[in-house]
Amino acid sequence: MDTKQNERGWRGTPELWLDAAYGVLVEAGVEAVKVMPLAERLGLSRTSFYWHFADREALLAGLVARWRAKNTGNLVARCEAQAATIAEAMLNLIDCWVDPDLFDSRLEFAMRTWALTDPVVAAEMAEADAVRLAAITALFSRFGYDETEADTRARALYLTQVGYIALRSAESFEMRMGRIPAYVLTFCGKAPTSAEVAAFRARHADR
Repeated sequence: MDTKQNERGWRGTPELWLDAAYGVLVEAGVEAVKVMPLAERLGLSRTSFYWHFADREALLAGLVARWRAKNTGNLVARCEAQAATIAEAMLNLIDCWVDPDLFDSRLEFAMRTWALTDPVVAAEMAEADAVRLAAITALFSRFGYDETEADTRARALYLTQVGYIALRSAESFEMRMGRIPAYVLTFCGKAPTSAEVAAFRARHADR
């Protein structure tokens, strides 16, 4: 922390406090997200926190809002992204599973754990699951799958990913990339073309 900033009474920013809270949430769970330890982590005074948040509950609400915007918002956007084929549309969605800037699996795990003990967060999670499933179902419907099949395929795809997160599945990036064409075939019944796979790999080449 810049000493001169402290000398001027620098209190941080809401994003700084949220970033610190996020780090604690994914490392140790929601019970560890407390104002004083966060202040110590940031090298700021406890009172600095209250310039940005009314109380701890407001900070936790900020974490929920961040999770909702990132994980659900990006998933829905990838479902709605332009695609010429169902396989390309699947790869657009699978971007979320390989790019943590689009979908944060660590945060998702922490949120699902939190939801087990907090009815308000459990309701948020149920709503997120419903919104995500509806977006994936709409993706399949867009490519001509009937209502039942679209719903079933959406659930198979989404629940597989939830399983990955719940089990904290540890596989190398290259191993997962190698399985993706087969996953696309499994989820939609159509194999991606070599060009579609190449385009997918190209946009994740720096990972």
